[in-house]
Amino acid sequence: MKATLTISSKNYSSWSLRGWLLCRMAGLDFEEVLLSSDDPSTRAELLLLSPSFLVPRLTHGAVSVWDTLAIAAYLGELFPAAHLLPTDTAQRSHCRSISGEMHSGFSNLRSALPMNLKAHYPGFKVWAGAQADIDRVVSIWRDCFTAYGGPWLFGAKPTVADAMYAPVCSRFLTYDVKLDPECAAYCRTIMAWPIIQDWAEAAKAEPDELDELDVEF
Repeated sequence: MKATLTISSKNYSSWSLRGWLLCRMAGLDFEEVLLSSDDPSTRAELLLLSPSFLVPRLTHGAVSVWDTLAIAAYLGELFPAAHLLPTDTAQRSHCRSISGEMHSGFSNLRSALPMNLKAHYPGFKVWAGAQADIDRVVSIWRDCFTAYGGPWLFGAKPTVADAMYAPVCSRFLTYDVKLDPECAAYCRTIMAWPIIQDWAEAAKAEPDELDELDVEF
């Protein structure tokens, strides 16, 4: 059955990255359709100007699924052997909860530290609203490491939660966010993940730029 994943910029789109990671983690054979940054809906997504957008969008045969958590649920049902969610009921509920929190929250973090894999801002000054979001992310991670031992959020293998928080790791590196050793090690684990490496290489080769997201802070 043919599968297509429609995404926007690999350099800037955290939601496209999440959907793409989930497809790779599930082992789905899919083709990418990359929308131009000139597309109005793409610009609305990347500039946080729209409360709802339709990328990433997975088309699989006659099925069309958008919204990252909906894609995660669909792939989890289709590829149970991929274990996108933990097998233990309590852990699975925890994984869904922190994934949902990332999905619906952290607006200050998103606006103050937009994803930009090509950039690096040493000594970046984080304003108080975004710092509160950073502190919450760090608290979530620490709770997971204490409960499940790492190196991934739910133990030995990556889950939906790691796909959801992977773009945050890239943001923390781009904006030189200071982390404790355990959280810094988690960011290194994420950024060394082979499928993240594949995405990052493609992002760096992207010719399109959005000037609004390339301001000098």
